[in-house]
Amino acid sequence: MTYEINETHDPNLKSWVESANDPNTDFPIQNLPWCAIRHSNLGTGMRIGESVLDISALSETGLLDLPQAELEHYHRFLTYDSQLNLAFEIAPIGMFSQLRAEASRLLRTDQSSDIKEKVGRCLVPPAANDFKIPFEIGDYTDFYCSIYHATNVGSMFRPDNPLLPNYKYVPIGYHGRASSIVISGTDIKRPKGQNRSDAEAPPIFIPCKSLDYEMEVGFFVGQGNELGTSIPIGEAEKHIFGLCLVNDWSARDIQAWEYQPLGPFLAKNFATTISPFVVTMEALAPFRTPAFEREVDDPAPLPYLADEQNEKFGGIDINLEVFIQTEKMRNEHIEPHLLSRSNMKDLYWTIAQMLTHHASGGCNLQTGDLIATGTISGKEKSERGSMLELSWRGTEPVELPSGETRRFLEDHDEIIMKGYCEREGFRRIGFGECRGRILPAD
Repeated sequence: MTYEINETHDPNLKSWVESANDPNTDFPIQNLPWCAIRHSNLGTGMRIGESVLDISALSETGLLDLPQAELEHYHRFLTYDSQLNLAFEIAPIGMFSQLRAEASRLLRTDQSSDIKEKVGRCLVPPAANDFKIPFEIGDYTDFYCSIYHATNVGSMFRPDNPLLPNYKYVPIGYHGRASSIVISGTDIKRPKGQNRSDAEAPPIFIPCKSLDYEMEVGFFVGQGNELGTSIPIGEAEKHIFGLCLVNDWSARDIQAWEYQPLGPFLAKNFATTISPFVVTMEALAPFRTPAFEREVDDPAPLPYLADEQNEKFGGIDINLEVFIQTEKMRNEHIEPHLLSRSNMKDLYWTIAQMLTHHASGGCNLQTGDLIATGTISGKEKSERGSMLELSWRGTEPVELPSGETRRFLEDHDEIIMKGYCEREGFRRIGFGECRGRILPAD
């Protein structure tokens, strides 16, 4: 299922919410991502410019033009004041698309003054720290789907054979820790763990010395599947609700010692930061691209991962940026420094292939599960999505405008991630920010 481009994507649409018409906003009327607010009766809503549209309040206005037979379902969801999970249990198929279309209609400039006044009372101007995780996340899986990232990392440890034999056959992933997923703006405490940087001595338990970020994109499962069933590749995107930004913080020195033979554990489970806004698959329709073009000698995906529609439109053109601001930079009023730019369309495996592979053995995915792509890097050095790659395992320090250098992250450094989509003939839309600041270990 790939959403068709429709009237909600019209680049000429303007909103009477003036902040949504700013050419630099991530949240024009063509986007309308979902979010959830903490410490408020709002619950779930849609971001529009600098405001959030309270969907529950909007349902009370009587302005939503929805099928009469489904109003009870809508009311049950729209008055639910927490996260989005319940909506997928009680809502008819297509509800979110219908709500997005109705919100788009009511927010357009050609509405009457009476409607503007009624809808205006449903707008909330949240502070930056008002947002919470939009779904109750039961499970979190992180993939390893950037071939450029995998090649870079493999080159550091296996120069003669960077990619393992299974990489071009299997979307590689591991199960992460759902309980330590935090919303953008949450401080991250430097973790402790076993370090064996001295191969001639036993390991020691100390604060992480090689703390890193990973620029990723995540997607939320909307409709799940029953235990023991699989999800055909042609139906995979029916189960994907929308996307967010993900920073999978990584303790590289801890990881280097613990990962054999079972892979990441404490090096990854102390914190994962996500952006607050879920950009829907429908909003991303104008920015679909072909799947990654494989080398002539690469194996074709196995039949359960092969689909003509996925090959033509399985990629998504999302520009990704990573910035750093150190404590010295903040004190000297130096703006955050751009570390890298990459793009999601460079992933070797599509999100549909990730989801299909995840469920292929009968794993029951559930509403609210978060699945991340793994670090997204490109061919060039400026497109490397982690400090491990940028500093080449610490051997090539990154120079900052403050005169400082970084091999890995230091205490009080803040990482800011951004994502946006641009295409000629369509309105730019974005994901907001995914940021976190490092605090010292206890």
